[in-house]
Amino acid sequence: MAKTNRDELSSILADNLNKKFKGQAKVAYFLDGSEQTPTDLTEWVSTGDDMLDLAISNRPNGGFPVGRIVEVTGLEASGKSLLAAHTLANTQKMGGMAVYIDTENAINQEFLEALGVDTKKLLYVPLEAVEDIFDAMDSIIESIRKTNKDRLVTIVVDSVAAATTKVEMSADYDQAGYATQKAIIISKAMRKITNLIGRERILVVFTNQLRVRLGVSFGDPYTTSGGKALGFHASCRLRMKQMGKLNSKVGGVEQTVGIKTRVQVIKNRMGPPLRAVDFEIYFDRGIDRYGSWLNTMKTYKIIQISGAWYTWVDESTGEEIKFQAKGFTKILEDRPEIKEQMYKQICDAYILGYKEATENANTDTTELNDSHEI
Repeated sequence: MAKTNRDELSSILADNLNKKFKGQAKVAYFLDGSEQTPTDLTEWVSTGDDMLDLAISNRPNGGFPVGRIVEVTGLEASGKSLLAAHTLANTQKMGGMAVYIDTENAINQEFLEALGVDTKKLLYVPLEAVEDIFDAMDSIIESIRKTNKDRLVTIVVDSVAAATTKVEMSADYDQAGYATQKAIIISKAMRKITNLIGRERILVVFTNQLRVRLGVSFGDPYTTSGGKALGFHASCRLRMKQMGKLNSKVGGVEQTVGIKTRVQVIKNRMGPPLRAVDFEIYFDRGIDRYGSWLNTMKTYKIIQISGAWYTWVDESTGEEIKFQAKGFTKILEDRPEIKEQMYKQICDAYILGYKEATENANTDTTELNDSHEI
């Protein structure tokens, strides 16, 4: 839309506002595509799973949105830190800088390297108090803006639940009021951080542990540490849940080699919320990104199933590709042209499938369960 088609009064008001705040960043925009605004999302960092990227961004080659805040929640051992580490690795692959703020003192160099993180280039910052965490983030962001504004940076805070306050660190164990003070500090800090990163190539990922709310019989029985501010300011909130174990014989002995995980997008400002993605996590290499491909292709009938065999038809040549689940990754690695076609079919089916489901949805009023339990 051309500027001449804009409302005349709106144009006058926009010019006046930008003159009033001259010397600061531009404050008034038109969302007609003629100019870039702080709300525009032009860059994404992969989570390590293509289907989760698609569920969050609702577009191919998406992921976590740069310039926004993300919160990854879940019970212990659900894969929160692993997902955050995958995000750091993918940031580095894009030429960006990875920052890991560790409040749990549980970092493992071998674990990070197995997931693809270059630990020689990783900025590791161990901190305990929430005041120090946000002071460090503020310093990092300001330094980036002054020295290398165009550099992509991902900051992971792992985790909010383990962070304490300076008062709590110096007080007696039986003193009350810690939770309220922590929430107040986070609330103040989030307002500042949100505005600071909104115009920069900076992604901030917080991990947070779910806590059971005692005495809750209806609705969502879980809550997160640090109050409501983090969830409010986050553009995307994920909830991870361990769905089972992956066992395999190692040296003739059956051992647990990974977990089955379900991730639900419980809040999403980039696409439809409440989508869920299942994938497998292996302890030695992280997320099996192509396992979720197979699940999605089954759901949307992109492949035909006959016993343990799958058949996919190349639409351009008519060639039938037969494979078993254990050979699926090798096919994608050996034949990138097939991988590209499959991915396009998955994206089309996933996005169009949602639209069709919405159009055909039953409009009868049903009782809503506000629980995000997955």
